[in-house]
Amino acid sequence: MGRCYIPSTGPDSWRELLAKPWHWKTGHSAKALAHSWEAHDRLPEEVAALIKTVPRYASAQPELLMAVPEWVVPLPGGSRGSHNDILALIGVESDLMVCAVEGKVSESFDVTIEEWFSNPSKGKKKRIQYLCDLLGSVFPPPGYLRYQLFHRAASAVKECQRFRGQTPAMIVHSFSPEKTGFEDYEAFVAMLGGKAEPDLMTEVGLPDGHTLLLGWACGDYSYLRV
Repeated sequence: MGRCYIPSTGPDSWRELLAKPWHWKTGHSAKALAHSWEAHDRLPEEVAALIKTVPRYASAQPELLMAVPEWVVPLPGGSRGSHNDILALIGVESDLMVCAVEGKVSESFDVTIEEWFSNPSKGKKKRIQYLCDLLGSVFPPPGYLRYQLFHRAASAVKECQRFRGQTPAMIVHSFSPEKTGFEDYEAFVAMLGGKAEPDLMTEVGLPDGHTLLLGWACGDYSYLRV
């Protein structure tokens, strides 16, 4: 991926960036997420409200500085990086928050650690060790957890370091009325020492002494009809 980016001309610009263009369907996360983030020249209201549940940000006005769809973060242990639905740079008072956003409707968080790590290659062993060391997880992590949540959270931490930010964050922006996948997200947060609730951010400690914010934002269901 190069380092020059072309400004969006609207939600349809996001479709061109998808690794799997057939995911661009009404009622699916890729399209709902694009329309939600393009609707206003600011953070979606539910995302801003989620950030403000962090006590030190309660009186802040989170400002979207930049959002880049389909941001790929290289990770050790293979050529395939983590494909973030959005990487958002957010100003919160004097802090720079670097946020990996994962959009969801009815999709799962893909394979479990047990499925992904069965008969692991040398590259997979290196990858999962890196993710565990970065996030402060036991190694190997519990097999029932979802691999996607590991590399998405690691993306936030890694890119926050690279952008010289103060606060890494991972947000699941869900447009599912049934909150599909929340139990998997909840289990991942619990493993890192946090407590997950919809529309409430939790903080977990990282081995480097910083904290990682994790949140589940319930999106506007009207975007399932666009």
